[in-house]
Amino acid sequence: MPIRSVVPGRRYKPADVRFYFDADVLGLAHQIAGLRPDATYPGDPGGVVLKRLRAPCPITSPAVKDRVWIPQVTALGWLIITRDARIQEHTAEIGAVRESGARMVLLGGREANGTFDQLEVFMSQWRAIRACLDEPGPFIYLATRTTFRKIDLKADVM
Repeated sequence: MPIRSVVPGRRYKPADVRFYFDADVLGLAHQIAGLRPDATYPGDPGGVVLKRLRAPCPITSPAVKDRVWIPQVTALGWLIITRDARIQEHTAEIGAVRESGARMVLLGGREANGTFDQLEVFMSQWRAIRACLDEPGPFIYLATRTTFRKIDLKADVM
């Protein structure tokens, strides 16, 4: 189901955005945001999905740095979905998650390289990902097609 334009004069219920798809998974983001009114991504112009009006994403560009968008998205209460094959090398990103209290799910492994493969991992772990909405941050979970495990944010090397 595609994102529809706003019809002038028509009333829509507001969308309750709960999922933020990072720039690393934009292909997946476009697919999910076209199906679900509760998902957004950097540069999302907003629109109508399932009779719900989703506002434009406040992160206006995929080029916004992690240290900027992670606290903003966290303040909005959104669960972050991203892909980062080398998260253990990105101590600034881990620090931003820890400091802001962010909630993040990483689509990992070789099986999450392309959009379709990311979709397979995402849907295989959908129930576990959705359960993260009820969990307070900070946390990072690593999702693969067959596993879903919490990453230790206190360890220097994961």
